[in-house]
Amino acid sequence: MQAPGNRAALAVRGKPRVAVIGTGGTFAMQARHRFDWIEYGESGVVRSIDELMDEMGALGNVADTVELVPVPFRALGSTAIAPADWLALAKLIRRTAAADPGIAGFVVTHGTATLEETAWCLDLLLHLDVPVVITGAQRPLNTAGSDAPGNLRAALALAQSDEARGAGVLVVMNSQVFAARDVTKAASFELGAFEAPQFGPLGRVEASGRVVMRRGRVGAGPSLPLDMETLGTLPRVDIVLSYAGADAVAIDAFVAAGSRAIVSAGLVPGRPAAAEQAALARAAKSGVVVVQSSRAARSEVPTQAFLEAAGVLAGGDLAPQKLRVLLMLALSCTNDRAQIQRWIDEA
Repeated sequence: MQAPGNRAALAVRGKPRVAVIGTGGTFAMQARHRFDWIEYGESGVVRSIDELMDEMGALGNVADTVELVPVPFRALGSTAIAPADWLALAKLIRRTAAADPGIAGFVVTHGTATLEETAWCLDLLLHLDVPVVITGAQRPLNTAGSDAPGNLRAALALAQSDEARGAGVLVVMNSQVFAARDVTKAASFELGAFEAPQFGPLGRVEASGRVVMRRGRVGAGPSLPLDMETLGTLPRVDIVLSYAGADAVAIDAFVAAGSRAIVSAGLVPGRPAAAEQAALARAAKSGVVVVQSSRAARSEVPTQAFLEAAGVLAGGDLAPQKLRVLLMLALSCTNDRAQIQRWIDEA
């Protein structure tokens, strides 16, 4: 890792170097025509980050200030991203940072469907001095009004900025800067599809390329005692969505399938449907870690007597999908529910 004071020395020697890692997704896909904004995945063409950067060409004043370092990874649709890919990506970033101390920051291009989960997992796994920024695209590069070049330009501006240092993994989409723990995809096809419903964006990248942060730095998520070199498969954790008339079928099926933890995305303000409650308590009694969350976009589930009586943890203000990622990593360290609750509270 590069110490903060090294940026001045880097500027003297030459341009700061930003590693760009492509993971596929809409950003890398080839549409079939200019307005193929929906079914472009049917083309079957996914291009490497080197090809994309060549095709984009000059990205204006922002790209002129950095040296881009393409780093090969795998090209996937974001609906195909799995926990093994999170671990492989985190290890690649750590290895690259260790082997090349001159890297001033990282940009990861990613499909938007699971971008928020990858970003949060990396936030929990990576505690680097240099910025790590995730971006994507809502429209492929070869379609009308593609946001791919603008999002990459904004990500490069953020990755080389002092404002991004020590802020944990960041997401930039449609010029908005988000903390990994807060961000979620809130629309299917709009260019401004990403939001942070609980606390809002951290800032933005201006049209000039200037980074403006208006919220205090969030910092990385809780530091878990994980050995990245030996960390292999992650434990199974599932999410159960509550709705009127929901019963025990899904909960019992997940327990039978070997779930180590279940997140209840409960009715607002954070309670399971009546027929789910006994099943969740049974699961907790059997040794499954059960965490109560809410399906609301803006919610908080504090510790409460009914949860404690059932042996269920409180999910706080983390979204169900973010809780799932945290639990997968937490259960790779410990089965201690009190410790897991502390990590949830710290997140």
